[in-house]
Amino acid sequence: MDAGQLKALQTPMKDAYREDAGRALITLRARGAVDDQSISCKVDTGRAIVTAGLHPATGGSGMELCSGDMLLEALVACAGVTLKAVATALEFRLGEAVVSAEGDLDFRGTLGVAKDAPVGFRAIRLVFKLDTDEPKERIDALIKLTERYCVVFQTLNVRPELSVSAER
Repeated sequence: MDAGQLKALQTPMKDAYREDAGRALITLRARGAVDDQSISCKVDTGRAIVTAGLHPATGGSGMELCSGDMLLEALVACAGVTLKAVATALEFRLGEAVVSAEGDLDFRGTLGVAKDAPVGFRAIRLVFKLDTDEPKERIDALIKLTERYCVVFQTLNVRPELSVSAER
């Protein structure tokens, strides 16, 4: 897809959203079922059922997916798609691009071993390895716009309103 094709695809949507902001608000959903035989949750991805379980550092076997890994994978996926869309729109000369993320966890928090240890990632690093001959200013603009428009990055960066409830 080139910049013209992307613009032709997105222009009608952008116009509709400018005309009626309510049309741009979409609720995404995820669903999972807790397994009754093990400490795991079967998550319906829409393409397959995946089983998430405890990380080995908390007693898991390592056979199930770790939700922390899944969070980083979602960040990499979103950042990669956003990078490609922005590069296309900017007509940025981009060869191979590899996106990676790593995050630091202190499992003492998750296991309730130390009250001062946070539950969750202390730090997340997102790295783009780009094969390009573009000047530094264009690379900086690409990364800045990717960061700005990456939904997962911005969700982590600017905490959304969260709620939890239980139903019978």
